[in-house]
Amino acid sequence: MTSRNRKQVGMAAMLGVLLSLGLAAPLHADKKKKDDPNAAAKKTVLEEIDYSKLVWPNPPAPTRVKYLNYFCCDKYVAAAPKQKSSWMDRMAGADSAQQKQLDKPLFALWTPYGIAVDSKGTVYAADGKVGAIFMFNTETKELTMIKNGVQAHFGDIIGLAIDDADRLFVSDTKFHRILVLDKDHKVEGAISEGNLVDPAGMAIDNENRFLYVADAGRDQVMVYDADKLNLLRTIGTAGKKHTLTEAGQFSAPTNVALDADNNLYVTDMFNNRVEVFDADGNFIRAWGKSGDRPGYFTRPKGIAIDADGHVWVADGQLDILQVYTQDGQFLMWMGGHGLFPGQFRALAGLYIDKNNRIFTSEQYPGRVQMFRYFTDDEARAQIKQRQAEVDKKRSEGPKAAAADTAATSSPASSAAKPQ
Repeated sequence: MTSRNRKQVGMAAMLGVLLSLGLAAPLHADKKKKDDPNAAAKKTVLEEIDYSKLVWPNPPAPTRVKYLNYFCCDKYVAAAPKQKSSWMDRMAGADSAQQKQLDKPLFALWTPYGIAVDSKGTVYAADGKVGAIFMFNTETKELTMIKNGVQAHFGDIIGLAIDDADRLFVSDTKFHRILVLDKDHKVEGAISEGNLVDPAGMAIDNENRFLYVADAGRDQVMVYDADKLNLLRTIGTAGKKHTLTEAGQFSAPTNVALDADNNLYVTDMFNNRVEVFDADGNFIRAWGKSGDRPGYFTRPKGIAIDADGHVWVADGQLDILQVYTQDGQFLMWMGGHGLFPGQFRALAGLYIDKNNRIFTSEQYPGRVQMFRYFTDDEARAQIKQRQAEVDKKRSEGPKAAAADTAATSSPASSAAKPQ
């Protein structure tokens, strides 16, 4: 997303964040309930949901994706009821200072886009509107930040990538560069060679030490040496103002991902397709068509490859995640417009880590959702276990097995894509 588009949704994004915070937990009860220590806190809609049952596809098909959690802001900790202040405290202004501290606003995501995960499992989210990189502990939700003007100088940050040494690469469309931070988040260099215009999504080939940068403004993917930080080559043709449609060319490439063989997958946004290249930059294939339903693209953005080699694509217009084989065969989808878990609003970034966790970023409201991907082997194990249970009940008597037989033979079980 360009800086101009991001600014247009700024105020709306703030409203969305406030809404998400309101849904997540009631920060302030009314005065009557607050004064009553025995009053039970009223649960919100989201607190009533049994998150353990949020899975895709629907049962009786084997589970392929499970909702885990979401991240948006500082973890809220309710302040303990304060004792009545003395007249000396009031005269000294201590009471007012304490109240200001309690009312301090939370740091919250506004327009997160790029996502990355380091070797410790911490998830990073770049937020250009806030001008910071949010770092969430996925177990405790504890938030730390890399702030503009403190650890680094940011303009409008979009994409993130982390190499196997936990070096952090940050794309910045305002300063037209890639900022490089070491494992301690100290700036160690910057990349601007090649006249970057709108650098966005990035991926790192740790084996060949390539840094791939999708530049939507140039209609190119830039390839850099991840250690020397110099330009090696470009993929695509610059200067055509999003008019090229031929194979191997781009019209606003937004994000990139690598498979196990270090082949490069690029979301070609305005051409509504995914293009694939080898490690030398040679074109392999392209797939995808424009459309307004699953199996088609409207605004493909985030892209990631799971442990089984399936290609996941985040569509920013349809607000869905779609899963394909590497040659473009459509397998399954999940999501849709909405604020509830597993739904999306202005879906943008996508990342799958080594622990089979799927992370998505939304800009309206600003949040990152976390899911668990179940591999093909795990899906087969689920089917095998269910069949064993059916066989056991069948041996005990035909009536006990009737219902479970219907479940394992259901058409939904054969739709346990990906596979």
